[in-house]
Amino acid sequence: MVTVISLGGSIVAPDSLDTDFIAAFIQLLKDELASDEKRRFILVVGGGGPARKYQQAYRSIVPSGSDEQADWIGIMATRLNAQLLKAVLGELCTQEVVTDPSQVGPFVGRVLVAAGWKPGFSTDFDAVLLAERFQADKVINLSNIAKVYTDDPRKNSNAKPIDAISWADFRSIVGDDWIPGKNVPFDPVASRHAAKIGLKVICAAGKDLDNLKKILSDQPFFGTIIG
Repeated sequence: MVTVISLGGSIVAPDSLDTDFIAAFIQLLKDELASDEKRRFILVVGGGGPARKYQQAYRSIVPSGSDEQADWIGIMATRLNAQLLKAVLGELCTQEVVTDPSQVGPFVGRVLVAAGWKPGFSTDFDAVLLAERFQADKVINLSNIAKVYTDDPRKNSNAKPIDAISWADFRSIVGDDWIPGKNVPFDPVASRHAAKIGLKVICAAGKDLDNLKKILSDQPFFGTIIG
C-alpha cells in the first residue's frame, strides 16, 4: 500500500528548518512502517520560508523578473529540503530524490522522497502525478492550514470551514492559475489533474501528528476531503 504525503514547506521550514517537527514526523513514519510491512510512503516536500525569502530577494532586485525564474528558485529550495529528509530517513529511502515524476522508475525501498520538478506548478502537482503513477487512492496534503475554507479566513471573517467539497467547487475557490509562491490549500494545476483522474485529497494541519495518525489508520480526523 502506497501513501502519498504532500508535505508543505510551511511546516518543514516555516522560516528556518523546524528540526523538532522533522524528527517527530520521521519517527511517526518509522512507527507506521514497523507496524505494517506492506506500507510504503512517498513524501513530496515544498520549499517553505527559504523559498519565499529567495523569491522575494529576486523580486526586490529585479522587479520585472519572470515567474519562471521565481519558480526555479522555489524549486531549488524544495530540493534542498527533500535531500535533508532523504538523509534523515537513512536506509528507509534508498533511491535518489525524485525531481521528475514523469520519469520515475520502480519504487524501491520503503520511502520515496520527491521535490519540485519544473516551473508552472507547485509540488502538489508532483504528488498527484506520483499518486497516479503508483496507484495511490489519495494524497494527504499537510500544511499550515487545518481545513479548507469558503474564502481566506484572514481576509474574510465570514469564511466557513469545509468538511468535504467537490473538485468543481474547490476549483471555483482557488482558480486555475499558478503564481510562484501562491498560498492556497492545494495548487490549482494539481487540482485540475486530480479532478481529471478522480483522486481524493485530504487537507489537514501538518504539525498535528496525532491527527495524522488518525488519517493513516482511517479513523475520524480533523480536516477537509476534496473529491
